[in-house]
Amino acid sequence: MVVDELTDGTRIAQLLSSEVHGRESGPTGRLSVVDADRDVEPTEFGAFAYGIDFGGARLADVYVHPDRAHLEVRRGVDTAADAAGDAGLRVRPKAVDPPRTLVFVENGAEVKRATDVLATVVDALSTEEPGDPDT
Repeated sequence: MVVDELTDGTRIAQLLSSEVHGRESGPTGRLSVVDADRDVEPTEFGAFAYGIDFGGARLADVYVHPDRAHLEVRRGVDTAADAAGDAGLRVRPKAVDPPRTLVFVENGAEVKRATDVLATVVDALSTEEPGDPDT
């Protein structure tokens, strides 16, 4: 049996949203999907699909491309980079002020790993000292 790999950016973002919504306990149970653009059209450079909040503040934004989605992590950027690299996801820094980390989700199979990255960031933010520069 041949199974097609899911590489539609909009569908990948929808799966990621479902993962965040579907987990009621643990670190990702503390996340919420906000500001969703239900009519988002993928673009080559990524179109904003929705935000992910933690503790009343934006943790990450999700963007859709024709063939993938990506997270733009705003808080816990170093933790996100390490966790994404460890999970085998493509990751790169975004040179803005404050810095951000881009985590690419290139197929449906990577959605759970991306969700685990978010959980790792939430765990780290929950235990860090207030005022930590990585928050």
